[in-house]
Amino acid sequence: MANTKTEDEIGLVEREMKEFWTKFKSIYGTEQLNQMLVLRDSCEESIKALSEEWSQKLKEGELMADKIQEYNNEIIQQNQRISENQEHLAEIKSNLNKEEQESKDLTDSIRELREELTKMKEITSSKSKAAQERAERLGKFKVLFEERLGLEIRRIHNEQLQFIFRHIDHKDPDKPYLFTLSINEQGDYEVTSCTPPLDCIAEFQQKVRETNNFSAFVANIRKAFTALSYKQSA
Repeated sequence: MANTKTEDEIGLVEREMKEFWTKFKSIYGTEQLNQMLVLRDSCEESIKALSEEWSQKLKEGELMADKIQEYNNEIIQQNQRISENQEHLAEIKSNLNKEEQESKDLTDSIRELREELTKMKEITSSKSKAAQERAERLGKFKVLFEERLGLEIRRIHNEQLQFIFRHIDHKDPDKPYLFTLSINEQGDYEVTSCTPPLDCIAEFQQKVRETNNFSAFVANIRKAFTALSYKQSA
């Protein structure tokens, strides 16, 4: 029963569609209908063509966007490499500046050292010359002292001179009274030993440094030894 009703409804719809189509053709005519169909087909083809064209442009746009993104990535990487290279160059420049400063400091140090060595050589040469002159004066005085003062002068270790006086003690003329003399680093006379000891030896040493009168220095020491001998004999 239900199936029969459905078939009747379908049949009714089909009859209504046929009637509509018949009326439509009678109103617009076959030629107009064909023109509409042609127009429809033309529109469909135009839409299809436009769709394909825009689809192609969309694909090209996507490819272009990918290319642009790729170029942007390359630019970012290049900028990063440039930044790294700039930092590396800055580090190299800083190291070069440090090395240049160190080289300058080293050159200045070498120059100062050379100047100091030159001064030291000049001072050493001057002291050596002064010592040589004083040694020559001592040599000249040697014969005079030996003849007049009963003095014997000996050269001992470390370039020192030993002065030995005799004929001071009347009870024992051969008894030696002696002192040892050297020239220190400053080029001055320095008494390194005295036998028997004299309280005034430091005073005599200072005086000969001031006056450079070596003859008076030796004579004063002999007088001091003689005075000590009389004092010990009394």
